[in-house]
Amino acid sequence: MRIVKYILKRLLHSILVLLGLSILIFIIARVVPGDPARMALGPRAPEEVVEKFREDLHLNDPIYVQYYHWIKGAIRGDFGYSILTKRSVTTDIITFFPATLELMLLTGIIMSVFGILLGIASARNANKWLDNVVRVFSYLGVCTPAYVFAILFLLIFGYVLNILPTIGRLSPWIDHPPTVTGLMTVDTLIAGNIRAFGDALKHLIMPSFALALGPMAQEARITRSSMADNLQRDFIALERTQAIPERKIMSKYLLRISVIPTVSVLGLDFASQLGWAFLVELIFNWPGLSRYGIHTILNKDLNGITAVIMVIGLTFLVVNIIVDIIVSLLDPRIRLGAERSV
Repeated sequence: MRIVKYILKRLLHSILVLLGLSILIFIIARVVPGDPARMALGPRAPEEVVEKFREDLHLNDPIYVQYYHWIKGAIRGDFGYSILTKRSVTTDIITFFPATLELMLLTGIIMSVFGILLGIASARNANKWLDNVVRVFSYLGVCTPAYVFAILFLLIFGYVLNILPTIGRLSPWIDHPPTVTGLMTVDTLIAGNIRAFGDALKHLIMPSFALALGPMAQEARITRSSMADNLQRDFIALERTQAIPERKIMSKYLLRISVIPTVSVLGLDFASQLGWAFLVELIFNWPGLSRYGIHTILNKDLNGITAVIMVIGLTFLVVNIIVDIIVSLLDPRIRLGAERSV
């Protein structure tokens, strides 16, 4: 019941945050120089046609009137018309978001699982060669942007070794499965096409690891530091004096409290990788929301720009709510919501 109350409270807070974000982004998108009507119709379009287009999109109205029409439609799930794709922005979001979601889900799994495992291995082998390797990897990973990893992977595994596909979600000679979820790996499994599933997974490897290595390195550092500190705590020494097996101490007591700081930063890491996804999707020609967002910016597609940022903001808020709940389940002493500071 406490979690339900907290979720409802956070949802209300998230609505206010999204409202503020929409106002800010809407204003910024409208003050950028350029005529979206002229860009949509081309330089040779008659002026009366361009003027009619401006009227239809309320571009001649004051900005607060434009926002009113936009937010009224957004509440109904209508983000307006895209001058880039010549169709509904909502249709574009539904088309492109699953590709980004699939990429970010695998990125999240890689960075959390491998980051925690590396941190545990490093802490258990403190000042040994494995610890030194993990620490060097952590420093390099934290300092290296995701797009650098993406370019390196593309050159090494895509062109030099030629063992992984370089662009897209599925090879051209593979039959596309019927779209059920929009997640290619899931849809191929639903269709029972194992060959297509393997191909889709291969296409995910390079972009997901390019996005995951940075936060994986950070989470390895945090887990190692937390675990090293907890290994010195009195209750761990007490458990060992009671002849409790080391494996049980690690799994039941030490691991649970040591990963809490790591899980706490997952939301921020996820948000930062959503930002890097704009470049990574462009490098791998990944047909996701981030690549679509770049094209909307380049073409001054105001409705597309606003919708993309709103979806990313909503995703970030949802991820942080989930992370808060996971942290509270790992450690019942942590109180959700306003009670956390008590």
